[in-house]
Amino acid sequence: MKTERIGFSTWNDKDIEIATSLWSDPSVTKFISVNGKFDNIQIKEKLENEILNKKLYDVQYWPIFVLTTNENIGCCGLRPYNLDKGIYEIGCHLKPKFWGKGFASEAAKAVIDFAFQKPGAQNLFAGHNPNNATSKKFLTQLGFIYTHDEYYQPTGLQHPSYIYYK
Repeated sequence: MKTERIGFSTWNDKDIEIATSLWSDPSVTKFISVNGKFDNIQIKEKLENEILNKKLYDVQYWPIFVLTTNENIGCCGLRPYNLDKGIYEIGCHLKPKFWGKGFASEAAKAVIDFAFQKPGAQNLFAGHNPNNATSKKFLTQLGFIYTHDEYYQPTGLQHPSYIYYK
């Protein structure tokens, strides 16, 4: 996938340096893990899980790059959520340097378009840490509708949860 400013890639087992530069940053992980950070083992497991999702489901939180510089912005993509109902989860993790510049919206819109071209995709799910007001605003601006709170094991919290209807 590609947008005006962003190129999407696919994680592979050689991407540990890129994964570490993203998921070792507490500014990125403070809302997605129980203690606000990932150690090297957790980062490796996260990378392996993204690679496995690609193999099993042909989706992942793809690494994204600035087209003009090839600098890694973070990742944005899909993971299985409730495949019996054709629902995938969308997520986006950006490095702080790229916050507030429209990259998250640009990447998420491309992922949404991709998702509904995928056979069987009916709706998208997203959730956010209840302490992350920016994610709430982001999801509602994209057109996601709040449906319920749901327990998210990695943070140990009830996360406001949303659906994007096809």
